[in-house]
Amino acid sequence: MMRLPRFRYLAPRDLGQAVAMLADAGPGAAVVAGGTDLWPKMKRRQQTPEVVIGLSAVPELREQRNNGSITLGANLTLSELLQDSALCAAHPGLRQAVAQISTPQLRNMGTLGGNLCLDTRCNYYDQNYEWRKSIDFCMKRDGKICWVAPGSPRCWAVSSSDTAPVLVALRARVRLLSRAGERVLPAEDLFADDGIVYLTRRPDEILTAVELPGILAPSGGATWRSAYRKLRRREAFDFPVLGVAASLLVRGTGPGAVVEDGRLVLGAVGSHPVVAEAAGRRLFGRALTDETIREVAEEAARLAKPLDNTDFALGFRKRLAQNLVKSALREVRGDP
Repeated sequence: MMRLPRFRYLAPRDLGQAVAMLADAGPGAAVVAGGTDLWPKMKRRQQTPEVVIGLSAVPELREQRNNGSITLGANLTLSELLQDSALCAAHPGLRQAVAQISTPQLRNMGTLGGNLCLDTRCNYYDQNYEWRKSIDFCMKRDGKICWVAPGSPRCWAVSSSDTAPVLVALRARVRLLSRAGERVLPAEDLFADDGIVYLTRRPDEILTAVELPGILAPSGGATWRSAYRKLRRREAFDFPVLGVAASLLVRGTGPGAVVEDGRLVLGAVGSHPVVAEAAGRRLFGRALTDETIREVAEEAARLAKPLDNTDFALGFRKRLAQNLVKSALREVRGDP
């Protein structure tokens, strides 16, 4: 049986108290809500904080508002998001992503903020302590080498959040709070392209909320539509080894539907969600014909440069990138 290391647990009752505790505890502290990522990492000695600050009793982190834009508290569970019919109708891509995270039991515990801040993963890192010790530790924890790319000066652990690429595609914003005050960032600015330092959130900051654009109704009949596609070994509960998020402003349906704005984002192909800027620009002003979708899928797949850090063969994962982009775009244009 794997046991947790010794640590001190603090349970703040409001957000101000939580921020003060985190600041006083120093950079070695960790915050936890559902704990579906942190507790297993601590048992495997991948993370060993001396102080853990539990946020589950902080009421401000469970607030939800809809006043033009949708504000979701970071401690809302994934199951609660799925039960929000208005949210799911406004952003079906987010609903698809959340519904494919792990199992129902873990969605009952896991939170929106926890999934956004999910630790990066790697075949050589996500093993027990004895396994990692037997090959010599990697640079992400206790070692000096990246076993994925031994000659590389950086860690190539991969982003495995399902909500991150969708929220980046939706142009969501995140709210971070510390003693120094509040910062509001575009969702893409929360992530850094580094397997170790994968978040720009400072050690003294708490992610408090996510702001989503509301249900927009531009003139002329154009509507925002979104979709998410995911590749994983076991369809029941695995982490993504490839994710594709699309959020597009589309006028019409079918092959004649014209794209006016939007984003394509790839997940699990790097240490952060990758915005397919060039592929997105190819869509603007064009009808979503099969030919357009093929061109855009080929362009987006160029950004998928898989390494030996997750499941499946490298070439297979790269080929599937095209297929998943095509599938997401076909759904956005209204295909059955």
